[in-house]
Amino acid sequence: MTMDVQLGEAADSAFSDGDYRALSGAAVVSLALGFLSALALLTVYLSMIPIAGILFGLYAVSQIHKHPGELTGRGIAITGISISLVLLIGSISVASYVYATEVPEGYERIFYSQLQPEEGKIGQKIPPYAEDLDGKKVFIKGYVFPGKQRQGIKTFLLVRDKGDCCFGGNPKLTDRIQVTLADPERLQFDPYLHKVAGTFRLIKDPRQAVDAGGEVYYHLDNGQLR
Repeated sequence: MTMDVQLGEAADSAFSDGDYRALSGAAVVSLALGFLSALALLTVYLSMIPIAGILFGLYAVSQIHKHPGELTGRGIAITGISISLVLLIGSISVASYVYATEVPEGYERIFYSQLQPEEGKIGQKIPPYAEDLDGKKVFIKGYVFPGKQRQGIKTFLLVRDKGDCCFGGNPKLTDRIQVTLADPERLQFDPYLHKVAGTFRLIKDPRQAVDAGGEVYYHLDNGQLR
């Protein structure tokens, strides 16, 4: 309804002086992106949509200001900017809230980058940071390495990225964590990012990794899906 009203106003304005003025394409794009910006509330990675809506709107306003006798649609552009800005702020707010509350109380957020050997340390397989985590309750995000079992999964390999997870790669030693879920929790395989909390265990006498060739040093016991 809003878009129809704005377009109607633009059309009336275009012919009010008897001189035709073109409706700014950038203004229309800005309004369309403004409506699409609602998708950014689902994931902050789609925040580029409202950002693009704002940029197109600002460009449209600038061009209309420079060429008032040729272009119209300022109201459409401003509406597009306003909707995009509100939904951008909303997207960032939702993402910030999720990030601040997703780690269970008493757990420490860790990243795969912290589990890698230190640069310049020849022969080091496990960094001191990983050794210090042994026995601590941690929270980490990763992808499930695909195995034969697809449903009712209790033990699985959590890996760093989809390159290792879903396209036939064999994840390197420090990019794999073997997770054992606490009863009665079970997992159904999918290619999406998973959030897992549990007790970190470092097994210096490595064991065969589940569903992947090679060994595994890092384990997560009593895992909980978040």
